[in-house]
Amino acid sequence: MMTLAHSLGAWRCDKRAAIAATIAMGLMLAAFPFMIGSALGNSWLRIVDFALLYIMLALGLNIVVGFAGLLDMGYIAFYAVGAYLYALLASPHFGLHLPVWLIIPAGAVLAGVFGVLLGAPTLRLRGDYLAIVTLGFGEIVRIFLNNLNAPVNITNGPQGVSGIDPIHLGGITLAKPLSILGFTISSLHAYYYFFLALALLIVFITIRLENSRIGRAWVAIREDEIAAKSCGINTRNIKLLAFTMGASFGGVAGGLFAGFQGFVSPESFNLMESVMVLCMVVLGGMGNIPGVILGGILLTILPEVFRHGAGPVQMALFGKILLDPEALRMLLFGLALIVVMLYRPAGLWPSTTRRREFRGESTTDALKEGE
Repeated sequence: MMTLAHSLGAWRCDKRAAIAATIAMGLMLAAFPFMIGSALGNSWLRIVDFALLYIMLALGLNIVVGFAGLLDMGYIAFYAVGAYLYALLASPHFGLHLPVWLIIPAGAVLAGVFGVLLGAPTLRLRGDYLAIVTLGFGEIVRIFLNNLNAPVNITNGPQGVSGIDPIHLGGITLAKPLSILGFTISSLHAYYYFFLALALLIVFITIRLENSRIGRAWVAIREDEIAAKSCGINTRNIKLLAFTMGASFGGVAGGLFAGFQGFVSPESFNLMESVMVLCMVVLGGMGNIPGVILGGILLTILPEVFRHGAGPVQMALFGKILLDPEALRMLLFGLALIVVMLYRPAGLWPSTTRRREFRGESTTDALKEGE
């Protein structure tokens, strides 16, 4: 009886602590754009908005790479599909101005279809071979977007599509300051809260997928595809589902990017962008949702820190700028990645399973530790 009462008391304390932590986190996220805007200016608030988009992309790629173990080097193609669908359906290019609540789900569906088109021919490929094929797929999509301006102008070619409608929610546009209860919220703040809501929704969906039967099937395929197939898992359908779900998240992020930026061109979806999103997943911690979020934040903000800090640091040390800040930014960024991979090969915030793998521990050792 005493044990039961003690357990109930501990459960209530844990529940209260979880609720208090959730409320504190919510208040911090709500106040965060105001702190960034007042301390660093609107340019950094815009970078934070882009960080939320990259978090969505990294979470989608994490399904393919982190959960299912399928190395996808062309993931940015799904981002491009969602962005161009929004651009073509909400701009003067075709004279269409469809609402965002219709375009964003359509972008997710279309990107999911492209995910199936990529996954179906590559089901038998693994490792480097899969990486090469997916890399080619990403480049093919970019080249198509670059050349679909003749004989019929569909994508406007290298010039891209401009004049894209900003995101509208009913009769409210996020491109202009909003007045709520006497408070004026700038456009960047409004985009932040909208992106944050969708990012949290994607996090919730990803957590539910990870803890579901499908998520366990993805992990089984990642660990040993032959054993998973022997246990009755339909590896073909499960792999296609991983490509589809990951691609749909990319399509959503692409549509949001087009509405936020107001302009899209093929140059925004090059190979470097795919590599950057993959680095977010790997360096943050493959398969671990908090780690992927951390990787998305760091690899969005870190290059900008180097970009803005390289010039002033050189002036303070040498009295003049010796190296171009843009070139030095990429050098420092590359060195930072090397340092992380040397000292944290499992990622900055790896999952428990991946941490055990890098320590060389087996499942039996982990069970003994638990005892």
